[in-house]
Amino acid sequence: RPTQAVCIPAIHLHMTAATMQVSQKDFQKAQEQLKLLKKDPGNETKLKLYALFKQATEGPCNAPKPGMLDFVKKAKWDAWNSLGNLSQDNARQKYAELVSSLVSAESATQKNEACPEEGRHDGYETLIVTTKNNITKIMFNRPDRKNAINHQMYREIIKALEEAGKNDSTIAVITGNGDYYSSGNDLKNFTNVQPGEMGKMAKDAAVLLKEFVGHFIDFPKPLVAVVNGPAIGICVTVLGLCDLVYASDRATFHSPFSQLGQSPEGCSSYLFPKMMGLAKASEMLLFNKKLTAAEACAQGLVTEVFPDSSFQKEVWARLEAYASLPKNSLAVSKQLLRSVEKEKLHAVNSKECEVLTERWLSDECVNAIVSFFQRKSKL
Repeated sequence: RPTQAVCIPAIHLHMTAATMQVSQKDFQKAQEQLKLLKKDPGNETKLKLYALFKQATEGPCNAPKPGMLDFVKKAKWDAWNSLGNLSQDNARQKYAELVSSLVSAESATQKNEACPEEGRHDGYETLIVTTKNNITKIMFNRPDRKNAINHQMYREIIKALEEAGKNDSTIAVITGNGDYYSSGNDLKNFTNVQPGEMGKMAKDAAVLLKEFVGHFIDFPKPLVAVVNGPAIGICVTVLGLCDLVYASDRATFHSPFSQLGQSPEGCSSYLFPKMMGLAKASEMLLFNKKLTAAEACAQGLVTEVFPDSSFQKEVWARLEAYASLPKNSLAVSKQLLRSVEKEKLHAVNSKECEVLTERWLSDECVNAIVSFFQRKSKL
């Protein structure tokens, strides 16, 4: 969710002194490959590239430590300093390997886009949306960012839910591409916000979040979450608004709101105590407890847990059977189950967004986010 800006501009790399090792050729090739990437790899990766480049060309960090409030220089200094006495040869090698992995990931994405999946919907960049066998599947598709949700992805999920609610599919399914279901909000959402824009940013973000959660509340058909891996933040809290939640046994569920100086969203402040009981919900929403898939199932957040080795096969066979049931009967039955609570859920959503707006603008939240960035840069 939006917090104080930590603006990390694109890093322009320049060779300094020529090195005389065998890996120099690969190092130079990697720099040329990096310039050809079409997709921004994200600030975390750019910091790693910056640090490895500096280590490879200058050796261990020799620059004075910037002030705590100079967030950009501090993040870059921390990233370089964290490499310690890593040799220049090893730094060149790691740099080349990281660039190679970025090139491979981008090539794979381009290949998938060139050969679209059957029934694939057009108009999405952060999702893969398909309709097949009476199922509309909405797949988070930012595996290189652990399916972190940026502003574009928020809007595309809203669009996908609107389309799935109106098309001929019987059920809709949300899942993730890759090892993660979703790592929650993409911190890059917040890196280009200037201090004078904080108020507008918080207001706009609350409007987007309210609309996003509202689409889950109002979704007219059975909505199933297929949690293929770790889930964090907003993608955990809206699970209470899904009709079924199937999880791999390697999935985990974490909502670290107070750790970041923030507060619950996704109607979790109301639904989680109803599902889990107040004490268990408090462990998760107040004290940042991360649940295993088995714990989440025992507490009512997850419907059923499957072995990861057979997860996809078992779950999709079951979902295809569900999708063969009479469509209108399922929709009407869902409305009966959900209609009594709908007005209450919208009221809770509004209140949560109101409180979050205040939180995002608080010094406590800003300090917590700054500390988080500092810890990340040292990893």
